[in-house]
Amino acid sequence: MEKIKDALDKAKVTQNGKVRQATVVRSKNSSNLPKIDNDLETIVYNSQNVVQLDSVHLENHRIVAQNKLDPTSWVFDSLRTQVLQKMEENGWRTVAIISPTPDAGKSVVAINLAISIAQQPQKTAMLVDFDLRKPRIAEYLGIKHEKSINDFIAGKAELSEIIVNPGIPRLTVIPTNSPVLKSSETLSSAEFQKLIVELKERYDSRIVIFDLPPILNTDDAMVLLPQVDCVLLILGNGLHTESEISETMRLLTKSNILGVVVNKAEVEQRSYYYD
Repeated sequence: MEKIKDALDKAKVTQNGKVRQATVVRSKNSSNLPKIDNDLETIVYNSQNVVQLDSVHLENHRIVAQNKLDPTSWVFDSLRTQVLQKMEENGWRTVAIISPTPDAGKSVVAINLAISIAQQPQKTAMLVDFDLRKPRIAEYLGIKHEKSINDFIAGKAELSEIIVNPGIPRLTVIPTNSPVLKSSETLSSAEFQKLIVELKERYDSRIVIFDLPPILNTDDAMVLLPQVDCVLLILGNGLHTESEISETMRLLTKSNILGVVVNKAEVEQRSYYYD
């Protein structure tokens, strides 16, 4: 608990350069998957899976990492650097983004981190919406793609058909368009275990970011965590009780905790803390 308390004291996040109370900054068919050359300078996507994002929509949903003119984009670049350094030190390639309870801003952090990682010339990033109970990635990015994880689960789409490039080089997204019934059972299925292995192992350069449900509200995250290399914990400043944080840390005792991000902070300073 001392490390978490220290993180709460040290880590702050702001939105759009303004200090604001309680505000988040924010069967395999591989033939159509992105093809990447040796130095990652060129990525060719299936044109049917490319969508263009709207800058105003992104700003309204606190997605800032793609805009280097935004004064808060540096927060996610700095977070990216520390995340990648620690993952590379340990040979980790998958990271789960979780929070104790809802409204901590985990999906906004996940999106901004994925965009920032994709801006590294020697990395590719894949953002996967595995918050099957309350998916938000497509909504926040403004992605309107016909097929998603829902279709994959129903056997109506191949993996290649649900992967989306949001017009940002080296970034792909797997959206979930609507809540999934029996989400915990779905995540623990053999099919999803194979899917995670496929996403992780296809490219050595790929970092896979999984947006998971709050850990205290459902067992979905606990089902998936054993298959993920490490965890980035998102805390909403002043949002969680001490007992909620304690219980979260207890549930994560068998996980590799990459770091802690404290969101919705009032003071403008660095927004994360590492062991």
